[in-house]
Amino acid sequence: MLPGPRRGVLGKIAADLEQSLRDRDLRGTPGGQRGRWIAGGDGWGWAVADVVCTSGPGDRSFEEQHSRTSIAVVLAGTFQYRSGRGRVMLTPGSLLLGNSGDRFECGHEHAPGDRCVAFHFSSEYFDRLAADAGVRGNEQRFRGAKLPPMRDLSPLVARAAIGAGGVADVAWEELAIHLAATAVRLDANVSAPRRAPSSAAVARVTESVRAIERSPESRLTVAQLAAEARQSPFHYLRTFEQLTGVTPHQFILRTRLRHAAARLATEDAKVIDIALDAGFNDVSTFNRAFRAEFGTAPRAYRSGTIAIHGA
Repeated sequence: MLPGPRRGVLGKIAADLEQSLRDRDLRGTPGGQRGRWIAGGDGWGWAVADVVCTSGPGDRSFEEQHSRTSIAVVLAGTFQYRSGRGRVMLTPGSLLLGNSGDRFECGHEHAPGDRCVAFHFSSEYFDRLAADAGVRGNEQRFRGAKLPPMRDLSPLVARAAIGAGGVADVAWEELAIHLAATAVRLDANVSAPRRAPSSAAVARVTESVRAIERSPESRLTVAQLAAEARQSPFHYLRTFEQLTGVTPHQFILRTRLRHAAARLATEDAKVIDIALDAGFNDVSTFNRAFRAEFGTAPRAYRSGTIAIHGA
């Protein structure tokens, strides 16, 4: 994947991950995690880290324990996460939800690498945020292990990508507060997951997600994706939605819109050029989709984010 101007900051993030994977292969070393602290404050009641994982199918899954309440925004790659709340597949645009004290295991059974921005909260800080958001008692612990790429998350994921990409300053404390409040609210309304799909099904959907991530602007149909996954369109659609939480159309659309939003906030390219590069046929269709996803028109979003970032 080329990180050229048409791909923007999210394209560069994915390209940097692929370069890290190539470097690992050249060294012949096992995969692993590399993180850097981005921000933290309020007596370290909250902190943010940029985490790159180069583990792959040949690496052993690792088991850890959440020392704090954690929300990881997935920016690139895919991986599997298993805890006492089930086994889920994480994709770009989704959130991993971790409760303090929970033991968990992460693995890359079908494709290597991922990059996340991980927000960590002390119990006291998170409980206060959850209570202020209207969530109390035991409900302050996450019920599910993930949130899929949802409309309410798109602006937050785009902001996390802009900050992690280093192309503009981000008000990390404000983002952490908004992310925590949104996550607890959405988690309370997400249905419990159904029976986990087979490893073969996970592998097929992983291939699709990686293909979409490499080229979200491509004209991909359910029939094409199903044929590549060696499934009927009906079974493919059902499996994809079960694993990612959204339909293929929604996943592709939100991937395109996140790329476009990041470019609007960090580049001075024309809106029509960003729209066409993202895979939209015309600027009016792009404007409608963007407004529906982000609650504002592309030009207004650009003006607002420039004001926020102080550019």
